Amino acid sequence: MSAPPTNPAADTRRTLTGSLGVGSIVFMVVAAAAPLTVIAGTVPLGIAAGNGAAFPMTFALCAAILLLFAVGFCAMSRHVPEAGAFYSYVQRGLGRAPGLGSAFLALVTYTAVQLAVYGYVGAVIDGLVQHWGGPELPWYVWSVVILAIVGTLGYRRIELSGRVLGVLLVAEVAIVLVFDAVVVGSGGGSAEGLSSAFLVPSQVVSGSLGIAIMFAIASFIGFEATAVFRDEARDPQRTIPRATYTALVLIGVFYTVSAWAVISAWGENEALAQAGADPGNMIITTITNTLGPVGGDIAQVLLMTSLVAAILSFHNVLARYFFALGNSGALPARCGRSHPRHASPHVASLTQSLTALVFVAVFAVVGLDPVTQVFAWMAGTATLGVLALMALTSVAVLVYFRRTRVDTRPWHTLVAPALGLAGLLVCLYLTVSNFPTLIGGSPALATGIGAILVVAFALGALWSRRRPPAPASATPAVDAA
Repeated sequence: MSAPPTNPAADTRRTLTGSLGVGSIVFMVVAAAAPLTVIAGTVPLGIAAGNGAAFPMTFALCAAILLLFAVGFCAMSRHVPEAGAFYSYVQRGLGRAPGLGSAFLALVTYTAVQLAVYGYVGAVIDGLVQHWGGPELPWYVWSVVILAIVGTLGYRRIELSGRVLGVLLVAEVAIVLVFDAVVVGSGGGSAEGLSSAFLVPSQVVSGSLGIAIMFAIASFIGFEATAVFRDEARDPQRTIPRATYTALVLIGVFYTVSAWAVISAWGENEALAQAGADPGNMIITTITNTLGPVGGDIAQVLLMTSLVAAILSFHNVLARYFFALGNSGALPARCGRSHPRHASPHVASLTQSLTALVFVAVFAVVGLDPVTQVFAWMAGTATLGVLALMALTSVAVLVYFRRTRVDTRPWHTLVAPALGLAGLLVCLYLTVSNFPTLIGGSPALATGIGAILVVAFALGALWSRRRPPAPASATPAVDAA
């Protein structure tokens, strides 16, 4: 049971507590990016459908754009005490209606990316179990098992999730770094030696650079969630900016170097041929050829744990969005309760778990394929949604600093945010233009997904007129149950 609040404000304002440092938050957001999954899934597609052997440079270009975005994002973080991330930033800069529209859009976006990974992990676990002589079970059985594990961890104190993510992330990154070191140390896996295509401008812009950028930018989804953990950070004024920059640099360098190592392991021409012939198994085959069968088996297991880590990370992000919206009055106040012992958004976490369970059940009943439909459609939806959210946040940063003048540093408040916005708009245009390719579906499906995102934003903006903002002077409280 819940103890009655001591005053009306106590039912609408709750706080989360924790002692997360830079390292813990970096683990959270890098795990959301699922590094091994990107190397296994995105790199072959970027090579085959994008700009070929020069694809590694695309990661570096996207990292540069996102670093420009991060300059304004981090500068504004000092003036945004709420832990609502995109929602809080857009509301501060552009007003309550666009802010709540962004919150609803974020809920749809992060729900989509989590559902994408639930589909993928179900298929991966089923394949592993059968590979080791186990029974063939429907993919959604394994997805529900992972959902239960993630829900349990998400209900408890955030430091527990941080420790689990730390172990899983170190393991998946380690196997790729060992592979990278062996390839580089041996001078490449073919007579061609180490690839140099990514350093040649004519090669970088060859093929379909737009599709390459679209795949690459999607691989960074999750880094921006650092601000969601503001209330649980040890020193948010310093921790959030440092974690954001650290996560971006680590992800960008890891993707660029590892993609280059994959190409160097085959040779430029053969890598292109392999990516086109068997993109789904290219990375496991590459690691097996380089590190032996044991290395390949380890990589398969770590691919599964990489997906589990991504789900756990996005679960925590979504739960904190529900929590922030419960505190704002946009969602039922109960969503804003924090657990008295775990100091976690336990009601929001349970709500998020139930939502995911319902969607997985619907996908199972409809009979969708976990990879070609659930993963492809939901990952495409998330990519489009996150780019739109980052573009809105960039506009909010520019408007906020021009209006308030609380920070007048030109680079931090004008130049870098404007350049980041320009880069994000180019990425958004390329993603919209190539969206049917990204989701592996028809133009009609692409239009439908785009409409869902627009409707989510519009509903949030309209809902803001019906729900008054929460009192600013409310007293924090926790659920007594």
